Amino acid sequence: MKLVGKVWKYGENVDTDAIIPARYLNMSLPEELAEHCMEDIDRGFASQVKKGDIIVGGDNFGCGSSREHAPLAIKGAGVSCVIANSFARIFYRNAINIGLPILECAEAVAETEKGDELTVDLTVGTITNARTGKTYRTSPLPEFVMQIVAAGGLVPYTRERLQAKPYTWCVIG
Repeated sequence: MKLVGKVWKYGENVDTDAIIPARYLNMSLPEELAEHCMEDIDRGFASQVKKGDIIVGGDNFGCGSSREHAPLAIKGAGVSCVIANSFARIFYRNAINIGLPILECAEAVAETEKGDELTVDLTVGTITNARTGKTYRTSPLPEFVMQIVAAGGLVPYTRERLQAKPYTWCVIG
């Protein structure tokens, strides 16, 4: 699975409150959350981000609370992928659960600038920067994670699997 997009670059410790401020947690639809994504650290993000764009961050991206709203807001904004030096573990899991691919690659983060165009191949684990011509290697997403992402998240993935192989229920006693 290849993704191509323009880079929106942020620094270290971008927490979930920076991604989607707490004052919007009464919303739950991704498109509603997207209107406020990153607004406290980048006023123009929500109005300028394009479908397929990529967020690049430093260490500990998605730290803070365990709110699933943060990756939902990012995905709802049309972002195709997040690349960072490292992720808060709960953000990492929440992103996969909602079908937002995320990759760790410190070298790509260090050499990428806002506005660069990246091509990300999730299957083989490469990130290519069109400006520099450099290709960076990272761990590809495992097959089961690729299936979750392709399905649009854990819930649709599970629904598809249950429909493909219905279980027979048995009541004993």
